[in-house]
Amino acid sequence: MSVSITAIRQPFEQEMKEYDRVFASIMASNVTLIDTVVKYIVKHKGKNLRPLLVIMSAKLIAPPRSNTYIVASIVEMLHTATLIHDDVVDDADIRRGFPSINAVWKNKIAVLIGDYLLSKCLIGGTETGNLEVMRLLAEASKRLSKGELLQIERSRTLNITEEEFIGMISDKTAALLGVASELGALTVSDDPRDRANMKAFGENLGIAFQIRDDLLDYFGSQKLIGKPVGNDFKDKKLTLPLIHAFGKAPQKEVKAIRKMIKKGVTKAQIREIIQFARRYGGIDYARRMQEHYVEKAREAIAPYPDSIVKKAMIQFVDYVVERAR
Repeated sequence: MSVSITAIRQPFEQEMKEYDRVFASIMASNVTLIDTVVKYIVKHKGKNLRPLLVIMSAKLIAPPRSNTYIVASIVEMLHTATLIHDDVVDDADIRRGFPSINAVWKNKIAVLIGDYLLSKCLIGGTETGNLEVMRLLAEASKRLSKGELLQIERSRTLNITEEEFIGMISDKTAALLGVASELGALTVSDDPRDRANMKAFGENLGIAFQIRDDLLDYFGSQKLIGKPVGNDFKDKKLTLPLIHAFGKAPQKEVKAIRKMIKKGVTKAQIREIIQFARRYGGIDYARRMQEHYVEKAREAIAPYPDSIVKKAMIQFVDYVVERAR
């Protein structure tokens, strides 16, 4: 059993408090509606995994600096903005077990709040005084949009190769974890090797994270993961277990499953699709691929001397792939 995220955070409590302070100051506005929605976001925000990743990646190399906390705040704002926009695109009513922004305030306000957070990211980036921070954020934003658009395109045809899928999740999920780690390094080090190592750590962790997220759609519970199980099938999203199973199953069965997903699935059909993926080795294969990327993440921080920070980063990897939500 992996250690809890609370235990992993413990060596970084002081840094996370400083992050909370900086994040609150950047998010503040003089508009009541914005402050009300922001307060709701803060109240129901997740586990701060991305800001923690920024701080860990910096502290592995050297003590965090003021820009480290600004960058951690920017990364979390970018992440939150993409989630808000995703919920609008997906017409999702639930986020982390609570009503989504669009469910509470409707689409128009949700889109504008997402835009507000993105503009705050740009302002925060300029406050670091480092053009490279802006470039990396812009590149990550581009990759996030590209990954989401590819997923939408493929949901129409229900046809995607494993290589395309890994590329897609590299963009839509791993890009943000990769840039979080790389920016953490950038705030404390001028050595390009530190940046490359931290980027590799975050990107590989991000791919493993997304594969785990996809697997939870097969065997998680709505109460735990905060969204309905089988949601990917309802949204016509193909993930690694099903992609692999499609390559192993007879074409007649593959066509039947594709037809089922295209028409819209019932609860009974969701169970049938899960059994199909299990029968043709898709779930076991996805678990093996998850472990492959986990190992690559561990290798990226192997050159650094053993420390409390390095131990926490290894535990962080374990947490990400063993989580139940």
